Amino acid sequence: MKRKLRINGHSHLLPYPNEIPQFMKDKGIFWVDEDKKFMLQKDWRRPVTDSSFFLNEKLEWMERFNIDHAVVLNLSQLYGNGLRLEEMKQALRFQNDFNAKVQQDNPSKFTCGFVVHPGFVRGACWEIERCVEELGMRLLCLPTHYMDTIGTWRCIFDEENEPIFELANKYNLAIEIHPYDGEKFIKLQNTSWRFHLIWMLAQCADAYHFLTLNGYYEKYPNMRICFAHGGQLAQMNLGRRIQGFDGRPDLFEGQSHPRKAVGHKNIFFDTLVHDTGSLELLVKNQSSKQVLIGLDDPYPLGEMESDRQSSYPGKILDLAIERDIITENEKDKMWEDNVLQWLFGDDNAAKQDLINKILQ
Repeated sequence: MKRKLRINGHSHLLPYPNEIPQFMKDKGIFWVDEDKKFMLQKDWRRPVTDSSFFLNEKLEWMERFNIDHAVVLNLSQLYGNGLRLEEMKQALRFQNDFNAKVQQDNPSKFTCGFVVHPGFVRGACWEIERCVEELGMRLLCLPTHYMDTIGTWRCIFDEENEPIFELANKYNLAIEIHPYDGEKFIKLQNTSWRFHLIWMLAQCADAYHFLTLNGYYEKYPNMRICFAHGGQLAQMNLGRRIQGFDGRPDLFEGQSHPRKAVGHKNIFFDTLVHDTGSLELLVKNQSSKQVLIGLDDPYPLGEMESDRQSSYPGKILDLAIERDIITENEKDKMWEDNVLQWLFGDDNAAKQDLINKILQ
């Protein structure tokens, strides 16, 4: 009997300080200090809260918690919003080349994503082609919102970005939708971590709103989308959106009913919702098949080992079993089958190829 795999569908990795090009620091784009205590940008710094932000320490951490494989997303700080065009291109290319090398050097341990800037659609399409055809990457990381060329903030599921989704559909890509940069366009003072604790979840709900209204899950049937952090407010918000659509049809002419997208086979959500009540709502709304494990490690809002929070990676699924929210079989699928389905869809050969790499 094949052993059950544990594949983490939402992870992050920092380059070591010496791996970051000098121009990134010179331009204030992004760097890590020599002591590996802080990640920095111009006028911004954030503590490195766990050693597993870095590759060798990440591998040790995964071994300690019996995590066989991890999906590494791009760093949110490298979406490139507000950068000059050439700086943005260089920064994103650094991120993508770094992730590609991590995947190439550690194929049994990591599947890595690549990122593009939707504000420059033609360049984004060229970078998708490069990352897929030259670097062998299958996961496209996109922000919930981005700044266009005239400084207007837009939702990722804007019709201007359809060429990106056409390419994702052509290449049978998985897509990760992740929030960031809320403080740049939501006009509130950045206090009490409000943009991470509240507005990030609203950003995910906003992106889900437009994905479903535009019917992109049907228009592009070969791409599969996962929303970070369980698309948490999108679950709570579903009834309001349905009532709004039914009550004001004049505002939604030609758009798809929200109910049609619920539980769709190509729309996934990770488990990073922090409490079993939220997980239960997610599973009830979307079905367990559309839910995959996401630890968001090693960030402090991730599912990390913590005495203060009496937490450890995978705890929420163990609690969900105790409370009869999911079964052991559903838990196993969230750790393996559902992650593979998001990454590869019906490409069973690609799924088996990754399984073989993990088990070798």
